Amino acid sequence: MSATKDIRAGRRTVTVARPGKVLFPGDGITKADLAAYYRRVAPRMLPHLRGRPLMLERYPDGVAGPGSGFMQKNVPGHFPDWIHRVELPKEDGTVTHVLCDDTATLVHLAAQACVTPHRWLSRADRPDRPDRLVFDLDPPGDAFPPVREAAWLLRELLTETGLPSLPMTTGSRGLHVVVPLIRRASFEEVRAFAAAVSAVLVRRHPDRLTTAALKKDRGDRLYLDIQRNAYAQTAVAPYAVRARPGAPVAAPLSWDDLRDPEVHARVRTLADADLLAEGPDPWSPAPRPHSLGPAADRLRSLD
Repeated sequence: MSATKDIRAGRRTVTVARPGKVLFPGDGITKADLAAYYRRVAPRMLPHLRGRPLMLERYPDGVAGPGSGFMQKNVPGHFPDWIHRVELPKEDGTVTHVLCDDTATLVHLAAQACVTPHRWLSRADRPDRPDRLVFDLDPPGDAFPPVREAAWLLRELLTETGLPSLPMTTGSRGLHVVVPLIRRASFEEVRAFAAAVSAVLVRRHPDRLTTAALKKDRGDRLYLDIQRNAYAQTAVAPYAVRARPGAPVAAPLSWDDLRDPEVHARVRTLADADLLAEGPDPWSPAPRPHSLGPAADRLRSLD
């Protein structure tokens, strides 16, 4: 087994140490396979990462079950100087985050066994002004039809407020519904709007949806999770691999895709790299970002 492998990524060559290290034991997926996947999908993935602070979900010893990995916010000291960084305030100091602005950085993260990059919902130049709102549709079990149904109900309500939305599988059990925003509202305002939308949906469908944070209070209802809409919180990045058997991917979908009964939360995997990189882009053309103000006014009138 070769000790290293060089991968050309844009203008740089990234060295992957221990390329044969198996990261997904049940699937035989190696660190080199992970790096090759991220290099392949980089043109589609990077527009969703550039300029955004990241949290890295790393598995140096492979995805061996709960507790086998760790989350990392601060940039490791051994990262090369050419990787962009941003230092941002936190409650008791600062954190220096990775910025993934090019293919070489994305491949280097894979070489460090970063299976899943999680992104901020704001950009580093205006970290307190999000340009994404995310609803996480969290079902009570593994069945996907309730997730599909909730996504359509949410889309209908968002359309009533004048906001476009984009669905994305999480690679786990549910969906994210993403709303592109103009960077004017604060995180507090965005979260308050998300809470108001969720409350309207729950009032309309109390037997199917809930905003109860505690699992014991949800019963068999789907949870509308808005907790990611806050400063320094993150959401899984589009096209990111998840640390689950089969290496499922958080895959953007079109709303037409969601009509397909064969679509589910883990419908795309690392093995679908060619399709994800070269197939039709489900989020193209991208809807233009909207302001929350008029949408909030419409929501109040609907309610």
